[in-house]
Amino acid sequence: MLLRVLLCLALATFATRASSQVGPEPVPEGIQIGLSTDTIYITSDFSGEDLTIFGALENPNTQVLRQGRYDVVVVLEGPPRPTVVRKKTRVLGMWINTESVAFRDVPASYSVAMTRPPQDITDEASYRQLALRAANIHLQPLAPVENSTTLAEFSEALRSRMAATGMFSERVGGVQFLSQSLFRATLYLAPHVPVGTHRARAFLFKNGAFVKETSTHLTIRKAGLEQRLYEFAQENGLAYGVLAVLLAILTGWLGSIVFRRS
Repeated sequence: MLLRVLLCLALATFATRASSQVGPEPVPEGIQIGLSTDTIYITSDFSGEDLTIFGALENPNTQVLRQGRYDVVVVLEGPPRPTVVRKKTRVLGMWINTESVAFRDVPASYSVAMTRPPQDITDEASYRQLALRAANIHLQPLAPVENSTTLAEFSEALRSRMAATGMFSERVGGVQFLSQSLFRATLYLAPHVPVGTHRARAFLFKNGAFVKETSTHLTIRKAGLEQRLYEFAQENGLAYGVLAVLLAILTGWLGSIVFRRS
């Protein structure tokens, strides 16, 4: 399967070079990525793993290739979801939630792989303009927050929490060139990677300047009994609720029998 992906990317690159030679105008540089599968199934005991994405440069400049001045950044971005960040404060000896900020469309996961350290690829202004890397993800609150300091504090807390749980990750050297134009990106899937449609994006840089972006989609689904229960709950909500109540009653009744005092 991986050989087929590499072959397709190599053929696409060859076709692009051939067309550039016969055409009157040179074809601009570009980038392609390919997945060996468009769906990944995970089980309940999934503990995290690496995901490999293959790609190819289109119509690269030979001199820039020899100098090694092409860089690639690949991102796997999870489905957007509303996320609430709460702040706990000690009141009368107890820790309670005193403040909260809800953000809209926060990526449930954000994994980055790059050829070199970020400062060697491009500058911070380019990363901000492309909204590239976790620090530059645009976090928009659901409701207006009057204090900008409070918004910045909660935004940073959200990024720190996601990084601590492995949902936001960055791997320097995670993109490696297999030849002058073919590359491989290795991205990390956290143990609690969310199910749904993820977007894989690849950014091409030349001599520090952004050149082209491409993207494709990957679906992550649960497998086994857990997935069947999830699908049953989604398709038969009333029946699932009734069964859950009956199971709770049965469990309580059996517990009362087991632990009944003589």
